[in-house]
Amino acid sequence: MILEDFCARSGRHPPGSPIASDDAGVSEHPDRGPRLSEGARALFDGPNHAAVTTIEPDGSPQTSLVWAKTDGDDVLFSTIKGRRKYANLTRDPRICALVYAAADPYTYAEVRGTVTITEDPRAELINELALKYTGEPFGERPGEQRVIVRIRPRKVLLYLD
Repeated sequence: MILEDFCARSGRHPPGSPIASDDAGVSEHPDRGPRLSEGARALFDGPNHAAVTTIEPDGSPQTSLVWAKTDGDDVLFSTIKGRRKYANLTRDPRICALVYAAADPYTYAEVRGTVTITEDPRAELINELALKYTGEPFGERPGEQRVIVRIRPRKVLLYLD
């Protein structure tokens, strides 16, 4: 049984204890790494903001707040060419994304992995995310060159309060 399921059913999970997908028997893709647990997926698919951290050229961290969602076991967010996170990720694809429950910030998931970036010329992802987070379309933003950032997890942690 997956540790997360056992803890949820038994109520014996210590508050704030991490459940690591690579330690808890969560199944993995043979060539890609851990799958998102249902708890992590629910946090990323809910209207919860995520903080993504990239690596600056000097090695220091750079963190931004984003809207996110899952696609299978990947986490997606939208950004614009020219933003610092875009420049950092095209140079070094390593990333960490942390999402927490709006109603309980001590319940959160962290995904560490690498990214692939694809063009989004019609801004489809940001419009989908805007509807999820605000209930309204994102709208036209002339001159913006939108891209989709896809995080492929290498490690997934879920903290339950």
